[in-house]
Amino acid sequence: MEKTNATRLLDIEGIHYILHEYDKTETNGVNVAKLVGKNCEEVFKTLVTVSNTNEHFVFCIPVNETLNLKKAAKAVGVKSIAMITQKELLPLTGYIHGGCSPVGMKKQFKTVINDTAMLFCTICVSAGKVGLQMELNPEDLLKYINAIYEDCI
Repeated sequence: MEKTNATRLLDIEGIHYILHEYDKTETNGVNVAKLVGKNCEEVFKTLVTVSNTNEHFVFCIPVNETLNLKKAAKAVGVKSIAMITQKELLPLTGYIHGGCSPVGMKKQFKTVINDTAMLFCTICVSAGKVGLQMELNPEDLLKYINAIYEDCI
């Protein structure tokens, strides 16, 4: 299986993960969860936002949920937050829509992982390309990307 920037970085740190390949034409997170044999609550999408102070923040939430912008803003200590546009994603993160990983972005942004991740031994996040998920311990992910747990859905 092809390595991605995200998986190479985890390899360097010795962080264990399992890769799950799926049909890269599938972009719906709920369907992706089914394709990799997981419940929706265990598969997390990576969302990139911009605040009223023009700072960028990343949120990892279950694929069947919607980011609560008020809770998200409170979690990172700003007045308001909005999603970035799809065309801003690649230049900002180095990732495309559907393949955005919280690991290995061009710049490490303050990241919030929804606190439901703590309920699971492993969660899945994008491995950095469409059609590839990586399953890993949420604590390992949290520590590696220096994230926090917070309720943001």
